[in-house]
Formats: sequence, structure tokens, C-alpha cells
Amino acid sequence: MTNEALNDKTVNVLKEIFRGCAETIDDARFFSLVKTYFEKGETYTVKAGFDPTAPDLHLGHTVLLHKLATFQKYGGRVQFLIGDFTAQIGDPTGKSETRKKLLPTQIEENAKSYKEQVFKVLDPDKTTVVFNSEWINPLGAAGMLELTTTFNVARMLERDDFDKRHKAGISISISEFLYPLLQGYDSVHLKSDIEIGGTDQKFNLLMGRHLQRAYQVGKEQAVMMMPILEGLDGVQKMSKSLGNYIAVADEPNEMFGKILSISDTLMWRYYELLSSQSLDEIEALKAGVENGSLHPKKVKESLALEITERFHSRDAALGAQAEFERVHAQSEIPSEMDEFSADAPIWIAKALVDCLLSPSTSQARREIKQGSVKIDQNKLNDEQYQLEAGEYILQVGKRKFARLKVTQ
Repeated sequence: MTNEALNDKTVNVLKEIFRGCAETIDDARFFSLVKTYFEKGETYTVKAGFDPTAPDLHLGHTVLLHKLATFQKYGGRVQFLIGDFTAQIGDPTGKSETRKKLLPTQIEENAKSYKEQVFKVLDPDKTTVVFNSEWINPLGAAGMLELTTTFNVARMLERDDFDKRHKAGISISISEFLYPLLQGYDSVHLKSDIEIGGTDQKFNLLMGRHLQRAYQVGKEQAVMMMPILEGLDGVQKMSKSLGNYIAVADEPNEMFGKILSISDTLMWRYYELLSSQSLDEIEALKAGVENGSLHPKKVKESLALEITERFHSRDAALGAQAEFERVHAQSEIPSEMDEFSADAPIWIAKALVDCLLSPSTSQARREIKQGSVKIDQNKLNDEQYQLEAGEYILQVGKRKFARLKVTQ
């Protein structure tokens, strides 16, 4: 292959690698690493760190995983770093107060859960899972002190969230200053060629470059920052606390239905950041929707099938599609749903909470007022309604169902 052909191939691959990213630092290094892989077959390392602060991942987390999988196609060997040491401090990024410290048992359980989930996206043969306690614990007091000499307080306070808290007189613990230093030191120990993270991680990602210079590693990692994925509402970031998330562990029917619920506009954002289809294939889909040859719902179904299959199986995804059509297109109830029991009489708002259909009675009342609640497929308008003895199918919105048996 000629140098010109190699360069063209590298450029095309980089378009796919850079797809959807918000910012990159040291583009020349990205080009050099990929070009060297095609010329000489030399691989390179791509690091991404995850602090196991919660047991489950959602699709927002998988934006990074999907990008790591893209690198794996083109010579990248992934360093999947589980921050079991740094999780004890808690990443202060975007936080207005010091985070609560996690117990070691919580960290261990969450880390185990992460390992089970990530290989639904990543190639295990091209992934090394590492824990940063392995090299941070041996640092000891002397090593930690040496690490603190590589950066000064004035520069640490240039970080936006630290600056805001400092000006507002809100406490910042010394351990929080250590967090970006420790994340950067991970890159020193691992000798990473590239590190990727969210746009909110820029300060921490640049610390890796800084410390690789300070410790004379012989290289400076290139940096890629990915945008924060919007949740189902299309406005706020995907978050479990906001209830606008799609969990990796969601059942196939739930996952498929949630993806179908996003707006036609948000669909393209999900295609860009989560789909394995190429940029050319996505552009062809957009053109089809614009000229009317493709219906947006069909394109969205294709995305829902792809993502549901990724985390479950082809059969499970097709089954979820069939169930969605049966329930929503034909206005039928699901063939399977959770079953609950209660004593009569029971207030409908409490019943919705007890059946895990609403997070609170106040939210249940709002949903009744909005016309989102049905009993046996009949819309309910009375927020004070009492359920007497009998069996009921309770429904909130288009996707949430439960069977409730009320006894005397």
C-alpha cells in the first residue's frame, strides 16, 4: 500500500474515531498512532477510568465504552481502569460539596458489577482491566508527598468547580485536591498513549499529560473528550437520580420501549454516540427521513434493535420489538408483568407507589391529573380513587404495567 493510500486510510479511520467527540488535544499524535498501526502493526494504549461509585451503568456511561470499542477496531488496546482507590475520595468534578466516602465493600461490589457489564461492548481480548489501588497503595507517604510537589494550589484553584466553591466559601478537602493528581498518576504508571473522558473531565485528563512530563515517562498522552449524553427528556444529562436514564441492566422490553420514546431529533444524537453504523450509513438514514422514503419510527426501531441486541441478544431484541408492537400499536397489555398484592381498600396513589410504577404519591397524583394512569385500560381522573377487593391492571404512561391483587 502506498504512503498516499495509507494516509487516506488513516484520515478516514480518524473521522470514525473523532466522530461525536467534543474536543481533542494533540491531533497529530492520534494520526501518528493510527498510521503506525497500519504501517507496522504496532498497537497503542487507550485509557478510560471509571470510579465504581454505583453498581449499574447506563447508556450515558457507554458513550465512552462505545468509543473505546471503536479504538479497538483500529489498533487500540484498552486500559479499562477501575478507580477502586480514587473512589474512596470521590471525583469532585461538578460537585458543590465534598462527596461521602464509600465503604470498601461497596466499591468491591460495584467494581464486580462494572466488569460484568463492560464486556457487552468491549472486546475482552483487547482489554486490560486494572485497579489503581495496585500502584497507588505502594506509593506510601513519601511517594504521595512527591506527587503533591508536581502541582501548586493556585493552579488547582483555576479549576472551575474548585474556583466557585472557594469564592463561595464552601469547604474543599485536601483529599479532593489529590483526586486529579491521582488520576494523572494513573497515566504515569500505565504509560497511556491516549486517555478519553467526558467534557467535564478536561482538568483531570490534562493532568495526565502534565504528570507524564513531570515524571519523564517519555510520552504525553493525547486526550479525547466526549459529550455528556442527554437523557430521555432530551434536555438534562442522563442520570439515574433524574429518572431519565436507560440502564445497561434494563430488561429487553424496557430498554427497547425507552429508546422508542426519545424524540426524532434526539434519535440522531444517540445514533452518533451509540450506534455501530458508520457515518455514511447514518447520513443515508438521515437523507431517507428528509426525503420521505424512510419513516422516523422505522429508523428509531432500528436503533432500538441494535442497542437492545448489544446488551441482550438478537432474539431478545426481536421479542421486545414484537411485544412493543403488540402493546402499543394494538393497545394491548403486556403478556408478562410484575404482580403485587395489597389489603382493601387502598388509595390509588399509594397503590402506584407500592407497585413501583411511581416514585412517590405526589408524583402519582400528578400523573393521574395528566391522564397518564389507567386501570384495566380505562383512564383514571380521580386522584383520590380507592381500590376495593379485586384484581387490577395498573398502567402509568405507555410502558409501565403491574398486576395488583387487592384482598379484604
